[in-house]
Amino acid sequence: MARILFTSKAGGFSRPPFDSFNLALHVSDSPLDVEANRRKLESEFSVSRVIFMDQTHSNVVAVVDEETQESPNADALFTRTKGLALAVLVADCIPLLLHSIDAVAAVHVGRRGMTNGIIEKVVNTFRTYSDAPISADLGPSICDKCYEVDLPMYQEVIGSVPASATSIERHCLDLPSGVTSILNSLDITSKNWSVCTRESSNHFSYRKNTITGRQAGVVAL
Repeated sequence: MARILFTSKAGGFSRPPFDSFNLALHVSDSPLDVEANRRKLESEFSVSRVIFMDQTHSNVVAVVDEETQESPNADALFTRTKGLALAVLVADCIPLLLHSIDAVAAVHVGRRGMTNGIIEKVVNTFRTYSDAPISADLGPSICDKCYEVDLPMYQEVIGSVPASATSIERHCLDLPSGVTSILNSLDITSKNWSVCTRESSNHFSYRKNTITGRQAGVVAL
């Protein structure tokens, strides 16, 4: 059975404005503090290594194993290796964790990844190896009341994923509903942890504070 974890801001070594459990190296935090936070994550998750990725809002899926050394340029990590933990970093996007009896994946899902088919690509990777049922967990992310975009962007996204719509007047995107609709279409059961990162005082949010850290979703067999 897969193990999953969604981290929060608390319990780390980073100093303001990254206080305190920032896990991202690309946000101008002290690299030493970030590495200390990552070592603490490995200890608390009881693994020797957590693999991170260099995320670019793409639909690239990287298949990794214990030999993988560099952080892949991707927005999804997939493995069938037991004991190898995968992490996705977020500060409003959805940390999507997929798991079956013989594989796991960590997926970074923002509006671009959702509309560019990253979820479908990850699920296809699972099914290349096995037809075992897949489950999904949607971790803390920005909610449908807080993710306002301009009207052309709103119309473009809902044209691709209708379930992400709210209203023309609000033109806020409902990413969790959009992602859930895609998962449902792929016969994947899902759980939404229903925590808004912008509203929560316990989570990093780029919409709330442009200079901020990143929390993680972590999964391992």
